[in-house]
Amino acid sequence: MPDTNVIDSSHVNIAEVNLLDPLLYSHGEPHVIWDALRRQAPVHWQQVNDDIGFWSITKYKDVVQVLKDYDTFTSERGSLLNLLGKKDPAGGKQMAVTDPPRHTQIRRPLQRGFNHNSIDKHEDQIRAEIRRLLSPCLEPGGVDFARAMFAMSIAVAGCILELPEEDWPMLTRLTTMAIAPDDEEYVLQEGSAATLQRAHRELFAYFQDIVGQRRRSPGEDLISILLNLEVDGAKMDMGTVISNCYSILLGGTVTTPHAASVSFLELIRTDLYGEFAAHPECMDSGLEEVLRWSSPASHFMRYATRDTEIRGTRIKEGEAVVVWLGSANRDSDIFTDPYTFDIRRTPNPHIAFGSGAHHCIGHKTAKQTMNMLYEELFANYEGFEITGPIEYLGSNFISGLKHLPIRGYLRKS
Repeated sequence: MPDTNVIDSSHVNIAEVNLLDPLLYSHGEPHVIWDALRRQAPVHWQQVNDDIGFWSITKYKDVVQVLKDYDTFTSERGSLLNLLGKKDPAGGKQMAVTDPPRHTQIRRPLQRGFNHNSIDKHEDQIRAEIRRLLSPCLEPGGVDFARAMFAMSIAVAGCILELPEEDWPMLTRLTTMAIAPDDEEYVLQEGSAATLQRAHRELFAYFQDIVGQRRRSPGEDLISILLNLEVDGAKMDMGTVISNCYSILLGGTVTTPHAASVSFLELIRTDLYGEFAAHPECMDSGLEEVLRWSSPASHFMRYATRDTEIRGTRIKEGEAVVVWLGSANRDSDIFTDPYTFDIRRTPNPHIAFGSGAHHCIGHKTAKQTMNMLYEELFANYEGFEITGPIEYLGSNFISGLKHLPIRGYLRKS
């Protein structure tokens, strides 16, 4: 996924653009495509088959408008392209696909589980895990940094949800299957639809057991909060609790690792690692730039609830509208030199966590995790080199890396 300081998208024929294709994100140049769309057709219709298509929204202000206006653009019919043209069975039940005011009833109690204390009490364990995962980079064979970041993210989610540590590798595999069912490394022989079904089936079955255990022995974790949560005056049924457990796990484990890997790759190949490490006063602004640059969640989908317009283009009631966060976060109308990684960038109004009512509930946890990671990196390692092929994930939802082999050099005391 090449990304340089200047992009030339003049050669792109937008009539041939296929943003649905997961191979675009693993073997193509999505930033070039998005640049072309922002310039030529910021509100662009893609016909998928005879029956369905979707609008792509690629400019920052339009993306924010769609995400904030839940009355006109609902999430309850599905929020990801893999459900295009299908009804999402979790709509109105799972927080991610529920509009206010019901969304707010689910979100507000859960917010307690994502405060600073929820991760602070696990900080020693998480830092120890980060050090353990990174330590092989000093050996001749190095370490796959992308794989290490998968493991780091599931460790954080596992701590917050209080999931058994022995289950973490299995959960990493299943969540990646769920968000990248077309990727050649994760797809089953039966195809991507079967891969997605397998991931959903196994994750839901897993949480059915966990929720049953937590019901018998509740605590102060997020799952226990869900079990006691009331919406419209009634507690959630078991299926709704399980669905929200799945959504929380997915949100916590499939974005943070790619924010870490994509930004880390840029720091290495532009020789910015040393500068960032030498300026701890830039940690806050630098981490915001990490998030803008990586934009791990590529898109969210909404459906128009009534006829409306964006930039003079008519969007009909019932049509799918897909906003591209990775594109919005490179919009030159908002960001000066958008293709430059700038650890001092301020202001930095990125929307890597979305915008509006559905702004990522775990954004503080993600930032704390990234802060711990970079503190450990800067304190212990002088620098890194890439030692093998870099591989991007084949997913139209998550923009990230699945392999980043590196070798590290210990910082001299």
